[in-house]
Amino acid sequence: MKRVYVNENRCLGCHLCEYYCAFAATGQPDMSRALKGKKIRPRIHIEEVPNSDITFAVSCRHCVEPLCVKGCISGALTKTDGVISVDKDKCVSCYTCVLSCPYGCLVQSESGVVDKCQLCLQTAEGSPRCVDGCINAAIIYEER
Repeated sequence: MKRVYVNENRCLGCHLCEYYCAFAATGQPDMSRALKGKKIRPRIHIEEVPNSDITFAVSCRHCVEPLCVKGCISGALTKTDGVISVDKDKCVSCYTCVLSCPYGCLVQSESGVVDKCQLCLQTAEGSPRCVDGCINAAIIYEER
């Protein structure tokens, strides 16, 4: 299964991946109109190591044995064909999955339910928007 991988040696910490991720969730054709004046809620986040030049993107790793899915009490998180997805209608906002994820990849949406990277499968463009928007090729989408 293809997954998103990050090369921290190439990450510039520019946060473009966050904007592309937030843009993908809007379903709009124009990024500037979709995001202008809005607080973005990306499913990928740039982390910066204090007192160093190291930055890297963190997003769902779609684990082989996902603790978030095991911890989900409502059945809102499921794994199908290697992709972990959220059924927002089933989520009860208990955040057990947030506490279970060892990578900190689940976030709270505006409505309070859990949100996470679903590899932009709803866009059907072949690869996640964060990968397409990374200007330094620090984020890649491949099978390993």
